[in-house]
Amino acid sequence: MIQSLIFYLFSVILLLSGIMVVSARNPVHAVLFLILAFFNAAGLFLLMGAEFLAFILVIVYVGAVAVLFLFVVMMLDINFEDMRKGFHRYLPVGFAVGAVLLAQLVMVASAWVMDPQAISPASSGDNTRALGQVLYTDYFYPFQVSGLILLVAMIGAIVLTHRPPKNVRRQNVSSQLDRTVEDTVELVNVESGKGVL
Repeated sequence: MIQSLIFYLFSVILLLSGIMVVSARNPVHAVLFLILAFFNAAGLFLLMGAEFLAFILVIVYVGAVAVLFLFVVMMLDINFEDMRKGFHRYLPVGFAVGAVLLAQLVMVASAWVMDPQAISPASSGDNTRALGQVLYTDYFYPFQVSGLILLVAMIGAIVLTHRPPKNVRRQNVSSQLDRTVEDTVELVNVESGKGVL
C-alpha cells in the first residue's frame, strides 16, 4: 500500500513537472522543473529495483546536464518572447513529428525480446553487480571503445572552441631557441672615461 502511494506520488509530480518544463515562460524555471522531473524519475527507478539507473540519472542528468543547461540559459542574453512568436504556426508539424516518434517507439517496444543468456539480478546478487558483470565481461571492448570515442570527442570540442586571449604576453619557446649569439649579445668597445655610469 505504501509503495503504491509513493509510486503515484512520484508519477503525478513527474507528469506535472514535465508539463511545466514545456509550458514555463521563464527558461530558468523550465530547467528547475526538469531537475524535479529527473529526481522523480529516479525515485520511480528505485521503486522498480533499478538502482543503478536511478543513481546514473541523478549523477549524470541532474548533476551535469541540467546544471549545464541552467548555466547556459543564465549566461545567454536571449529574448525568449521573440522566439515564441511563431510557435502556433509550427504546432501541426510538431505534432506530426511527435506522432512518428511515438509510432517508432511502439514498434521498437513491441519487437523487443529478452535475451535468455542475460544474467538475471537474482542470480548474481543485485542489479548493479549484474550490470557490471555483463558490461565488463561480455561487452568489455565495446565499452572501452565507446569511452575512447567520448574522450576524443571531448578533446576535439575543447580544441575547436578554445580561443587564446589576444592581449596576453606569452612565451614563444621556438623563437627563443632559434636565436643566435649575434642576435642576443652585442660586444661594444667603450673608450676609457666615456662609459655610461
